[in-house]
Amino acid sequence: MTTSATTTDLPADYKPWPALWAMVIGFFMILLDTTIVSVATPAIMEGLDTDVNAVIWVTSAYLLAYAVPLLVTGRLGDRVGPKNIYLVGLAIFTLSSLWCGLTGSIEGLIIARVCQGLGASMMSPQTMAVITRTFPAHSRGQAMALWGATAGVAMLVGPLLGGVLVDSAGWEWIFIINVPVGIVAGILAWRLVPRLVTHNHSFDLPGVALSAVALFCIVFGIQEGEKHDWGRFSEIDAPGWLEPLVSVPGLIGFGVVVFAIFIWWQGHNEREPLVPLSLFRDRNFSLANLGISTVSFAITALTLPFMFYAQGVRGLSPTESALLLIPMAVLSAGLAPVVGRLVDTFPPRWITAFGFGAGTVAVFALGRAMTPDSPTWQLLLALGLLGASNAFLWAPLSATATRNLPMSAAGAGAGVYNTTRQFGAVLGSAGIAALMQSRLAAELPGAGSGASEADVSKLPEAAHEGFAAAMSTSMLLPSAILVVGLVASLFFATPTHARKEG
Repeated sequence: MTTSATTTDLPADYKPWPALWAMVIGFFMILLDTTIVSVATPAIMEGLDTDVNAVIWVTSAYLLAYAVPLLVTGRLGDRVGPKNIYLVGLAIFTLSSLWCGLTGSIEGLIIARVCQGLGASMMSPQTMAVITRTFPAHSRGQAMALWGATAGVAMLVGPLLGGVLVDSAGWEWIFIINVPVGIVAGILAWRLVPRLVTHNHSFDLPGVALSAVALFCIVFGIQEGEKHDWGRFSEIDAPGWLEPLVSVPGLIGFGVVVFAIFIWWQGHNEREPLVPLSLFRDRNFSLANLGISTVSFAITALTLPFMFYAQGVRGLSPTESALLLIPMAVLSAGLAPVVGRLVDTFPPRWITAFGFGAGTVAVFALGRAMTPDSPTWQLLLALGLLGASNAFLWAPLSATATRNLPMSAAGAGAGVYNTTRQFGAVLGSAGIAALMQSRLAAELPGAGSGASEADVSKLPEAAHEGFAAAMSTSMLLPSAILVVGLVASLFFATPTHARKEG
């Protein structure tokens, strides 16, 4: 069953903006939880009496459980209805947040974070799908501006809010605060989000299995690569025939092979594939997916070395370090409505090219300013420019990706887009960790292998110069990745505002 370009499945008096605001509350909450834990890590280690290797999984487990099911949950929204899937996901996420805050062991916290990630994976694609199906193409830019501003600001203010909550109330409250917010978001979504026409898709069970195995192996391998020095999983005993799979390269390679089989199956499935490959015939959809992966990679990658520098070299507390991000968050949110109107008027090529260009300059300048004695205004100026560049990227990329999607594939397209975004974040986290270790080993011989947030807070003054140089050089990676996005953006086609019918 399909719907037309004028979204005729909606009530005549339906107003899409209140529904979008209702869903944005939940979307902001789940993205906030991808970064809010970073500044709470030392407090969690102390409170639960655990070590760095275990506490890393508080973040990794969430990212893994969030990223792997996105292709499936996006398609479920097409079949069952985005409102239904969103509300179930919100309930799981909210209850898991309470579990996180009340748990008394690191094992319990990690399991609760897995459940949180599953809830988030159900919610995230539905927000984009509802925008695609309820806003006409010629005015969708402003709606995507709100979605993009929410995504951009949530990733930036997570460390700030986390620092305030940890310093004032304790680490448990970075999770417990989600409970009242989740209840309010659920009530608003129940009342304001419409029940859209569903599509009688057949469910591609082989595609589900192949995609889950492939994404798990690739994401898990990348997340664990640095911890195991990109070699064997030493704690795993396996029979000889499984030996190749108990190493990081073997697991990632196996995931790539399974993913290739998944792509082949999607092209040969004579019924209905989990991911219609026809989506990628739209040049703008393909390029927007590449673009958002570079943005997510860069934002995730730059946060860690900057926070290490702010706390280790400048001696700032977690909250004080996070306060440096305020110009970035304010400009990103403030410019989003302006950019949204531009997206509905001007071709995406020049809007995103400006965003990527400004972002490249901002990250490079931020890295150059990360010295022991640099004035604070240089950092704030670079971070402000980075916030402005974010406003010119999140909304235009998401609007461009979804503008030509057929209604019946809105959920599938949103699932692909959000999977790409999350995959970029995982790559950014793994890539910057490897580069930081390498640079620390070069700048501070003998100290590079043990860097952690707990160590950084006790960095001796004699090590400030070398540590700052290592963090500064690491910023070249996110800057270079944004250049890839810049090149991709130059090939965007000018949209016609016409949408294909499903």
